[in-house]
Amino acid sequence: MASMTKAANISDASLMALKRLRRKQSSTEWCELCARALEGRHAHLLDPQARRILCACDPCAFLFQDGAGRYRRVPRDSFFLSDLALDNLQWESLSIPVNLAFFFFSSPAKRVVAYYPSPGGATESLLTLEAWEGIAAAHSRIGQMQPDVEALLVNRVASPPDYYIVPIDRCYELSGIVRKHWQGFTGGDDVWREVANFFAALRSEAVTVEEQLA
Repeated sequence: MASMTKAANISDASLMALKRLRRKQSSTEWCELCARALEGRHAHLLDPQARRILCACDPCAFLFQDGAGRYRRVPRDSFFLSDLALDNLQWESLSIPVNLAFFFFSSPAKRVVAYYPSPGGATESLLTLEAWEGIAAAHSRIGQMQPDVEALLVNRVASPPDYYIVPIDRCYELSGIVRKHWQGFTGGDDVWREVANFFAALRSEAVTVEEQLA
């Protein structure tokens, strides 16, 4: 019986290894919960503790629709805040070294956090409560963001600056673009061209939202 159990364990381990190898060799993406093949645009889940994005099929993503459990379902819609404007003094008070940043409420940290894309990936910047309150007061939609999975994305590379409420995976996508294409001290022409392409695509799909006054 013991030998049969051991053989079964070896067989299971071999099967899992073959599945992992098959995934690496294939361009197909897979649900990271049930291993179902994914086609086209698919759902994402966030592990707030690890700040890790997982690909998921719709049935698995539906299990976390209400925010219960370990994962949070990442929304898909993006919003362009057409009438939001932050002045230079507000921005300078954040001490962010580049003109790109995203802000979201982190459940593990129990506060709003600020990150900016950098050559090393998404980098956290210290954010005072007073600084955030000034930003949040500038537009009612900011206060409606879903914790962990929605972020205020600020693009001050553009002139005039652009402001969006986006799914958190778009922020990490932007961070990946900057990390991949950054060269030298200022980033180089390639990275800023890719950043411009990213925001052009984002603007084309985002729903325009204006301030909701009481």
